[in-house]
Amino acid sequence: MSDTELLSALVGEIYDAALDPSRWPAVLEQATTFVGGCAAGLYSKDSVSKTAEINPNYTFGADAGVQQDYIENYAGMDPTTTGYFFFGVGEIITTGDILPYDEFFETRFYKEWVKPLRWIDAVSSVLEKSSTGYSILSVFRHEQDGLVDDGMRHRMRLLVPHVRRAVLIGKTILLKKAEADSLADTLDGLSAGIFLVDAAGRLAHANARGHAMLAEESILRAAGGRLTANDAAADQALRDAFVAAEGGDGSLGTRAIAVPLAANGQRHVAHVLPLTSGKRRKTGAGYAATAAVFVRRAELEAPPAPEVIAKLYGLTPSELRVLLTLFETGGVSNIAETLGISEATAKTHLRRLFTKTGTQRQTDLVKLVAGFAAN
Repeated sequence: MSDTELLSALVGEIYDAALDPSRWPAVLEQATTFVGGCAAGLYSKDSVSKTAEINPNYTFGADAGVQQDYIENYAGMDPTTTGYFFFGVGEIITTGDILPYDEFFETRFYKEWVKPLRWIDAVSSVLEKSSTGYSILSVFRHEQDGLVDDGMRHRMRLLVPHVRRAVLIGKTILLKKAEADSLADTLDGLSAGIFLVDAAGRLAHANARGHAMLAEESILRAAGGRLTANDAAADQALRDAFVAAEGGDGSLGTRAIAVPLAANGQRHVAHVLPLTSGKRRKTGAGYAATAAVFVRRAELEAPPAPEVIAKLYGLTPSELRVLLTLFETGGVSNIAETLGISEATAKTHLRRLFTKTGTQRQTDLVKLVAGFAAN
């Protein structure tokens, strides 16, 4: 089977998992095989506190003890934690995109946590970002298969839009399980606006919050019985998605994963889920609908100080994590111990930081970070 055929068989399972989270382990197992890895997980990290949250129900290929060991002992020294934050949502990222492999292999993190698992690399993509953290999908590579190659990147690129849509919808509805054949009834009491539409955008059903949104007419309207966004670009994006959804899960592709809807100083986002395949087909047929539209409010957040610093001075992820660790612990030996790198590597990064920031002493760097944090 071609990659397209394999993906088509997997996408329906991914979207069903948006409504039934218990399906994620099986979905991640299939995704691992499709991409070409040995393990996979959906998890979240905070780039400032350098902490991680891992739910065993959203992983495959690593037991709970391994995950807990990472959370308690190694998340803080993982050199990728800060690095992932500075990539765009949906980008395909490998370990080597964050820091050179020879440097990664010398870290305490690799020697003590990664190597015993016989993993060597990972291909990942950020699914959503907040002011300090992010949620991410990672597929890990076994050492017997070598580093992530172009084929693995390509298959991950095909997979990510569908996983991202499913994760965002799952977060929006916050359900343990939504039975596909009674989806509309299940969603009626949710705080997010839910709309079931056909390929032309004609409304087949809306929950209570959805009706309230239409009555307000601030971001959406029911013009002639058709769901319409007030913003022209958003409306076109939704129209294209409704038509594509009629063709099945694979046809939707990257369309309408997160369509911005803005009005009166508030920002909302819309996610479109096809209803023409998998367990969702019952709902679509029952309401003559081809897609479900989920609309939720999105909070506007200012960029965090670390991101501002990194962009202003052109810092690499490795340089930024050394700078932040210096601010928190002070001294070359503490940096090396905390990050699991050699003192020589820490000194090299500090020299680069002095050059890029125009400072000469470690205390100047600490003052620099403190100044941004205070603003």
